[in-house]
Amino acid sequence: MTAPGRAPRSGRPSLRVERELQRAGHRVLAGMDEVGRGALAGPVSVGVVVIDETCRSAPAGVRDSKLLTPAARGAMVPRLQRWALAHAVGHALPAEIDQVGIIAALRLAGRRALAQLPVVPDLVLLDGNHDWLTDPEEVGLLAEIAGGPSTPPVRTMIKADLRCSSVAAASVLAKVERDARMVELDREHPQYGWADNKGYSASAHLDALTAHGACVQHRRSWALPGVGVIAPRLVGDDDGACGDDALVAGTTSGGRPR
Repeated sequence: MTAPGRAPRSGRPSLRVERELQRAGHRVLAGMDEVGRGALAGPVSVGVVVIDETCRSAPAGVRDSKLLTPAARGAMVPRLQRWALAHAVGHALPAEIDQVGIIAALRLAGRRALAQLPVVPDLVLLDGNHDWLTDPEEVGLLAEIAGGPSTPPVRTMIKADLRCSSVAAASVLAKVERDARMVELDREHPQYGWADNKGYSASAHLDALTAHGACVQHRRSWALPGVGVIAPRLVGDDDGACGDDALVAGTTSGGRPR
């Protein structure tokens, strides 16, 4: 039997770890992963996929989103949504990243994803070695913004997106939704080439920052290449949210009838 945290022999994600955690008492299990953490512009997005013992093997071909082509990711979304017990994607906007920092913004996006679910997971399986989802104090600015109950227990796992089908599925849902949002934002700010670079530090994006400066969709509290740190627009400023109320709330969620 493979111990939790050990990669499956096939090198492909499986439900082996999830099944062991379910046998240990965590029947309703949520895989969670983030995308956009290292981008210079756009939201940071967190996907969550919930499974229970009725969810059989994940759809063939599911992988960490970074290992799939855009076409393959897009084609996989409806299959993953049908497979999962429930699913959602939450976001934190650039202005919120500026206001609370990237780790707290990840937590905010993760909580928004969890808040959309029709079920409460017994455990969240989180990619990486740092539990950014749990706020140990539940006070301060983040609590004021997010509100709601505390998060479920969390189990972190290095390379969970490569090992665990639920986490790989969450990464695909988050990646597809965030990429689509960056394509939309490219129409509003075409000079930065976001339809191609999705807000990351590609050369065309860096050149555009030097030529045009930063816009409201940039993380202005960061040392942006060619620009440096700009006084951030905080949540609640007239143009800080830039019409992204729907994105803040999250735009994809669902679950199978139970």
